[in-house]
Amino acid sequence: METRALSVNLREVKKNQAAKLRKQGLVPAVVYHKGEETVAISVDEIALDKLVHSSESHLIDLQYPDGNSVRSFIKDVQFDPVTDRVIHADFQHFSADEVVEMEVPVHVEGEAPGVKIGGGKLQINQHTLTLKGKPEAMPEHFTVDVSALELGQTLHIGDLQAVAPAGIQILGDADASVVAIAAARKEAGATAEEAAAEA
Repeated sequence: METRALSVNLREVKKNQAAKLRKQGLVPAVVYHKGEETVAISVDEIALDKLVHSSESHLIDLQYPDGNSVRSFIKDVQFDPVTDRVIHADFQHFSADEVVEMEVPVHVEGEAPGVKIGGGKLQINQHTLTLKGKPEAMPEHFTVDVSALELGQTLHIGDLQAVAPAGIQILGDADASVVAIAAARKEAGATAEEAAAEA
């Protein structure tokens, strides 16, 4: 997984300070690690947006003004419900040998016979997967190959564990659907009408 650098500044936690930072184009954020004190920081909104809205996940070097840097990843992001701007971010610091849990985007590849021949529709039911493993082993995204999926077939989390990178575990219900090939709505409706007519 690629590592990106992000300049940060320490901030004081005061009343109304978060609103003032946002007016200056900065986003209030925190850096935390189990057993350590949470650190309050601010980051440039434009630089953070590029990481948040990327189609890949990244490890992030948080670079402080004193020259120190901390390796982390984005654990959580809060958006303004009206403007969709990022208004707060949580970064999780990690050590080299630590096992962490990260969300990575799902990338679908291949052409499903159920779509090409069967006229079905590809449904992506989970756009991200939560992975557990060492940060260096984390993929920037999780590729789901649908080239063998026929109409009505589904790939579940349990099915994808076999193709996960070495040392990476996919968290979640093994029976949870990730992608599926569903019948087109018109066909599904017609089938229901035919069944009703026969009854």
